[in-house]
Amino acid sequence: MTVWARYRIIIVGMVFVAFFAAVITRACYLQILEQKRLQNKAQNQHHRAITLIPQRGTIYDSRGEELALSVDVDSVYVNPRQLMDHSVAKVLASYLSLPIKEVRSKIESGRNFVWLKRQISPRESEKVRALKISGVGFVAENRRYYPNSSVGAQVVGFTGVDPRGLEGLELFYDKEIMGKAGQVVYGVDARGRGMGMGRFVVEGGHKGNNLWLTLDKNLQYILEKELALGVKDARAKAGSAVMVEVATGKILAMANYPTFNPNAFRQFDSSRYRNRVVCDSFEPGSTFKPFVLAAAFEEKLISTGEWIDCERGRYMVSGKIIHDTHPRNKIQVDDILKFSSNIASAKIGRSLGRQRLYHYLGDFGFGRKTGIDLPGEVGGVLRSPSSWYELDLANISFGQGVSVTPLQIAMATAALGNGGLLMRPYIVEKIVDTEGNVLTQHSPEVVRRVVSEDVANLVRTLLQKTSEEGGTATRAAVPGYVVAGKTGTAQKADKTNRGYSAEDRVGSFVGMVPGDAPRIVILVMIDEPGISPYGSVVAAPVFSRIAAQSLPYLRIPPTTTVAAASPSKKSKEDNADSSDPARSATGGGEIISGYIMPDLRGMSARQVLCWMERNKLDLNIRGHGRVVDQSPRGGEPIRYQKPCWVRLAEDD
Repeated sequence: MTVWARYRIIIVGMVFVAFFAAVITRACYLQILEQKRLQNKAQNQHHRAITLIPQRGTIYDSRGEELALSVDVDSVYVNPRQLMDHSVAKVLASYLSLPIKEVRSKIESGRNFVWLKRQISPRESEKVRALKISGVGFVAENRRYYPNSSVGAQVVGFTGVDPRGLEGLELFYDKEIMGKAGQVVYGVDARGRGMGMGRFVVEGGHKGNNLWLTLDKNLQYILEKELALGVKDARAKAGSAVMVEVATGKILAMANYPTFNPNAFRQFDSSRYRNRVVCDSFEPGSTFKPFVLAAAFEEKLISTGEWIDCERGRYMVSGKIIHDTHPRNKIQVDDILKFSSNIASAKIGRSLGRQRLYHYLGDFGFGRKTGIDLPGEVGGVLRSPSSWYELDLANISFGQGVSVTPLQIAMATAALGNGGLLMRPYIVEKIVDTEGNVLTQHSPEVVRRVVSEDVANLVRTLLQKTSEEGGTATRAAVPGYVVAGKTGTAQKADKTNRGYSAEDRVGSFVGMVPGDAPRIVILVMIDEPGISPYGSVVAAPVFSRIAAQSLPYLRIPPTTTVAAASPSKKSKEDNADSSDPARSATGGGEIISGYIMPDLRGMSARQVLCWMERNKLDLNIRGHGRVVDQSPRGGEPIRYQKPCWVRLAEDD
């Protein structure tokens, strides 16, 4: 054998060794390092997956009542490769309320899996199942359902089909509520054709976390019912109301009218979705005066018993005249809120000055967001004091030239009831997983101290005078309870002429009850009322009805045996007679000491019975429905041996 032959053998051997080593290396790489990836790739090539709708967590109220939940509903699909008779398209289209062309197109697609219709109704499911068509099947999916219909609609919000949150808490806590989606899995061959018997398997998926709210469904119902009645009675454009727990900042109820049904939200105008309590701002009017007064007391610029000249109802500021509805020469500081004097408030604002007034209003939370866990909150408008003219300072002192949200006014008022401490409002108590573990727990949070406890208590005491005889808010009185609150009436801005509208007004009332030891704050705002612009007429009675039903429900005992005044009695603000109700009562008979008949009109028989139980009095109830007439009338004393009755009638 020649030398060259031996070299060739060696070279060929080395080539084979190198080739074998390369094969071994590649095999080790594929079998060891790339094993999992290739297995998954192979599995994916032989399987197809259809993503299902994830199951969202449940939203509960504070007592565990379901406000939003996901329910199982059927979604119907078709496997065209198994469907022998294409003539069923017409029947399926009829039962599922679908265009026949759409159904026929899906049946003739030649694919392995096609949705016919998702989230069908139980009746549709029953009718299609009865056909027993081979190749037509069902998969259980989740659909968002709101069992209380419109109750809490703007707060809870709603979802789309995906089902992403679109409004309210559903949107704000979407990541926490959203579950993990499952999949419909089926096998295919190398060409993507279905294999086996066309069996579809549902895999994976889990439910999202649950929300527990501070809202109480029953209080929410009371708030919405009375707000709707108030808006209708006032022939108003809209209205908002909110109830806050004074000591904690918890939102017990929050309502807007007009409202909508989140189960069928597409049937309503999108303007109804908006939560006006946090998303809309308005000029507060006289509800702003208590905070100006509190600032002046804190700075020791005024004191109780001090007299202020109200200029007989006409006060010139920078060439403009500021008016008081009821002209007076002088009033005491103690009565500024009772008589709601614009001139006195303007003078106090001037004594504070721009910087100090701006500082205190900012500390009360105006001009900035409250931080509530709801989407779309606005901060209102409180301009920098460097841009205030003398007239601006005067106007802001009685609630013009500044805009606030209903929630801001409610929280600032709650600060006066909470010893001067401003709380951060919140509406979600806790977030809980499917195993019951608490993931997030919200608790009361003090934002800041605004004024001293003594000043807060003093202003609260002065606010009690507004619902007493001769005050501007006698219609806000609640039998058995002291009310500390303030009415507000403000013009709306006219976008056309950049001034104020000559007709459009906002009437409001915000109050603490019981006024001598506040537990809750209720704000009612009526937008563009048609019967009267005054908050004392359109908003105060709504407050009274809400408080009268909510306080017993919350087991807050009465603080007095005598109603300060009747809710039906007209106030000074609407130019009414303020004479003693006992003097105007007709008929003889000895007056039962301490009992004045409230205005029961609009109440149900059950509400009347509850009032009778609380006051240990008997009334003759006639008819069914709601109270339309009564004797004695609201504000008149109850007398011995005189008939006491209420007449009820069904709503038209």
